[in-house]
Amino acid sequence: MKYYLIVGEASGDLHASHLMQQLQRQDAAAEFRFFGGDLMTAVGGTRVKHYSELAYMGFVPVLLHLPTILKNMRMCKQDILEWQPDVVILVDYPGFNLKIAEYLHNQRLTANSLKPRVYYYIAPKIWAWKEYRIKNIKRDVDELFSILPFEVDFFEKKHHYPIHYVGNPTASEVRAYLTSRPLPLEGDKGRLIALLAGSRKQEIKDNLPAMIEATRHLADRYDLVLAGAPGIESSYYEQFLKGSKVRMVKNETFALLSQATAALVTSGTATLETCMFRVPQVVCYKTPLAKLIGFLKRRLLKVPYVSLVNLIANREVVKELVADTFSVDNIRRELETILPGGSKREEMLKDYEEIHRLLGESDAPEKAARVMINTLNEER
Repeated sequence: MKYYLIVGEASGDLHASHLMQQLQRQDAAAEFRFFGGDLMTAVGGTRVKHYSELAYMGFVPVLLHLPTILKNMRMCKQDILEWQPDVVILVDYPGFNLKIAEYLHNQRLTANSLKPRVYYYIAPKIWAWKEYRIKNIKRDVDELFSILPFEVDFFEKKHHYPIHYVGNPTASEVRAYLTSRPLPLEGDKGRLIALLAGSRKQEIKDNLPAMIEATRHLADRYDLVLAGAPGIESSYYEQFLKGSKVRMVKNETFALLSQATAALVTSGTATLETCMFRVPQVVCYKTPLAKLIGFLKRRLLKVPYVSLVNLIANREVVKELVADTFSVDNIRRELETILPGGSKREEMLKDYEEIHRLLGESDAPEKAARVMINTLNEER
């Protein structure tokens, strides 16, 4: 079968590449075409656009790059029309992908020759905000694949929309990594603090300087190591690292976390990765207009947390310093509590075990690929 995949960021490239590998294993005739990254390219198929040309976040960056975004969207729509896939698999990135889903729905109504199914792998996080998007999802998405256990109740009980919970790919990826490289025992870990400052330039610009400043006093006691994000050139980091004792590693986030004593993490998939490696962490996310954003966060967000760890646990397991609580002093203070001997370290490590249990043992890419192929065969 012919699979067309669309991702918009580094984590999507990682998850989609593993899904593609499983689709290949279960469908010997699998063909791929995609908007994606280097990891998907390594699996095979034809890359139409690299996700780095799509990844704009925030109102102002999106506005400034709107002509490019619209051009990419037109290109994607036309490319799908010409290639005629059996299924279009959308991976997260809802601002772009839900527009593609809507377009394909409308095409079905007007063009009998184009009938690709639309599957969504890694459901849009509409439980946090923009819940009204459920109407579009119900109308435009044929099968929705969830990677967070609490989403089952949200979609099926609250909105009466059946989904597939396939397990969590981050958990699967970490388990696969640890199978070949066992995690060091707590007492054997090096004195290393990991800095995970995000996967986009704007996130890095906002968060990394404060992370560096908050750890400066620890540079003689700990090795301070930054995880360079895929798709971000090393030269971009130089302006922030100059004059500090922080060193950077590229494309070695798992290896870094496997040795880390503690971590400062920008909210996102990295918070869950850090938890899966059992590394105590502080979540840091700077925003413009911090007081206003903090006010809006408390009143507009449908959920009380921004990190996946806390959302899965439905309580505060890791400290979130976001918007008006983000500061160098707060980061430094919270970091001290999770270093060896800190007051919150052991409790956080204990709470992590609950997260592991809630996520389950399912191999998410394998299960998702199996359900996708079976469903497509049934629909033929």
